[in-house]
Amino acid sequence: MIITILSGGVGGARFARGVREHLRRSLPDAELRIIVNTGDDMWLAGLRITPDLDSVMYTLARANDEERGWGRIGETERASAELNAYGVGWPWFTLGDLDLGTHIARSSFLRDGQTLSQATARITSRWDLGALLIPVTDSEVETHVTVEGGELHFQEWWTRHRARLPALGFVQRGIEGAVATDAALAAIRDADVVLVAPSNPVVSIGTILGIPGIRDALAATAAPIVGVSPIIGGAIVRGMADACLTAIGVETTAPAVAAHYGARSAGGLLDAWLVDTVDASASYDVPTTAVPLWMRDLDTSAQLASDALAAARL
Repeated sequence: MIITILSGGVGGARFARGVREHLRRSLPDAELRIIVNTGDDMWLAGLRITPDLDSVMYTLARANDEERGWGRIGETERASAELNAYGVGWPWFTLGDLDLGTHIARSSFLRDGQTLSQATARITSRWDLGALLIPVTDSEVETHVTVEGGELHFQEWWTRHRARLPALGFVQRGIEGAVATDAALAAIRDADVVLVAPSNPVVSIGTILGIPGIRDALAATAAPIVGVSPIIGGAIVRGMADACLTAIGVETTAPAVAAHYGARSAGGLLDAWLVDTVDASASYDVPTTAVPLWMRDLDTSAQLASDALAAARL
């Protein structure tokens, strides 16, 4: 059995960890493939930074900082302090020393002529991830946010301004000419189940869906596609996805996000939709199952994964 996840960063990483745990407990022969958003990527201080790929990798490797929610556990930041002293990089976007090792390795591989997929395969090979991490594209596609007066890279809007500047829209620079990786297309084509993680619907899952070829592959796959709501009781689970949803005119509710994705039977994305029990009484355009969505620990995360796979049989 092949389970494929469409994932963004922290929320997607935690969901992927739960899916891996469920598979290890109940379906040890299953294969887990994770297609990861690359729209948050950027060049900074001469290095290629891939926040979502790294969040998923560190989480599955048990090397992530759970308290901060990002980066490596036990980090120091001496190198970033030196870069700031030289006026290099963004002082509000701190890269830990261990994290810098990952970025330096990736950038070295890319400058040697390897693709992002090849570089990712080399970087992830040092860890026992129990999953295959797949960049959705090897093309450089970077999300920018349109605000009054111009555009900001998504990371500046998100990290520096904490999404407080009203967003007028989102632009994925380079997406028209981007090419989905062969591995991403194969992961969708060969899947027995496709799971849409509770990641940001606009800049994470939305960017994945915007890569040419991905929507067609999802429409054609024989696998059921099950989405997990990132909204519980009208509030975001993590991050500032509400600011992104507001910018595109979507309410921060589980039914609104379901309608945003749409039912595959009507030309949309989803065959099934998981919402929290507090949202059970709402009306949905997609076949919906209500289960506890809070991933409080490994057991509750694994149970959510089990519920998502069960929903695939609807």
